[in-house]
Amino acid sequence: MSALYPVITLKQGRDSSVLQRHPWIFSGALKQVPKDLEQGDLVQVQSDQGELLGTGTYSAQTSIAVRVFEFGLAQINADWLRQKIKAAHDRRLAQGYGPGTQTTAYRVVFGEADGLPGLVLDRYADVWVLQISTAGMERLKETVILTVRHLFNPQAIVERNDIAVRKAERLTEILGMADGPETEQVAFKEHGLHFEAPVWLGQKTGFFLDQKDLRQRIETLARDKTVLDAFAYTGAAGIYALRGGASKVTFLDSSQTALTQVEKHVQLNFPQHSANAPTLCQDAFEFFAKAPPQIFDMVLLDPPAFIKTQRDKESGQKAYHFINRCAMRLVKDGGLLVTSSCSHFLNPEDFAWILRWASSQAKVYLTLLDTIHQSPDHPLSLYFPESQYLKSYVFQVQQETR
Repeated sequence: MSALYPVITLKQGRDSSVLQRHPWIFSGALKQVPKDLEQGDLVQVQSDQGELLGTGTYSAQTSIAVRVFEFGLAQINADWLRQKIKAAHDRRLAQGYGPGTQTTAYRVVFGEADGLPGLVLDRYADVWVLQISTAGMERLKETVILTVRHLFNPQAIVERNDIAVRKAERLTEILGMADGPETEQVAFKEHGLHFEAPVWLGQKTGFFLDQKDLRQRIETLARDKTVLDAFAYTGAAGIYALRGGASKVTFLDSSQTALTQVEKHVQLNFPQHSANAPTLCQDAFEFFAKAPPQIFDMVLLDPPAFIKTQRDKESGQKAYHFINRCAMRLVKDGGLLVTSSCSHFLNPEDFAWILRWASSQAKVYLTLLDTIHQSPDHPLSLYFPESQYLKSYVFQVQQETR
């Protein structure tokens, strides 16, 4: 059978991960690469013995030399993309998300975990947000846009290709409308609550869609509690706490723009509780350093990713330690700490070590009540362990008396 695309050959014994369906092939595994290959080209990959292993895209700029789209031979075209995107969306419908449900905002495509490396597609009601991180997927961008248009007839498609990771693939950052009228705020529902996402300039693609399950757990724990929602952003976690019967939720964030959106979300859902939902515009590190101890029944701690690369690991671990130690001090004896890390480069073992260290210094004892990962629209792939990144823990905090 003649090749559809240029063929890359792997070194002897370097095909085991591909045979186990891991979608990344590192540059050190390559034996033979065609001389005229360009960044983002479609390629076929074969073993040292000439066995076809997969079809994917090539990068000469990063250590991940090939991202596999299909484990075998495939023609990567509009029909192939249509099938992959439709199948991914059908899985979200099976999870209970979608038009006409109580959750109309969700991730439709989560890169490698959905067999589409380099592509993120988020849906907010009838507005879709596109994010591309690799040169190979950038080559397919217009086909992706056409596919979404034909399959779902969206009101608009926003291009949020303003992520720093594109620089590694020599791609420029782009922020704009890929299709439809300019759209900034999009209304949607999550588990029956009403929110708006600033899809144009908000964090991630406008909302933290991956925290759905954690927010539901917070709701079940919040009754009659005073709650601090730290790093609140637009307040989703605290809004769930209010629905769960919290007596008071304080929303803390350094962005007044975000807190203005918090106030709007409170009005959309619980206007009668606005007096019990104060906002505080202050840097969280400053607040935690100066706040008196044991003033909240529950502290929600979801900081930004302090460790974005391996180079950030030492400073990031110190930041996670400081912020968690300070948060533990603010929890009343027997109260709850809900803490998260979205850093890919902070594994669960290191996060647990940080929390043990922090609890010892804060003179508290932590009892683990629950462990929660990202919601199922950000699927954990058996074949791609890197798809697991969000780590959230619910602890009871007991103050030491000795």
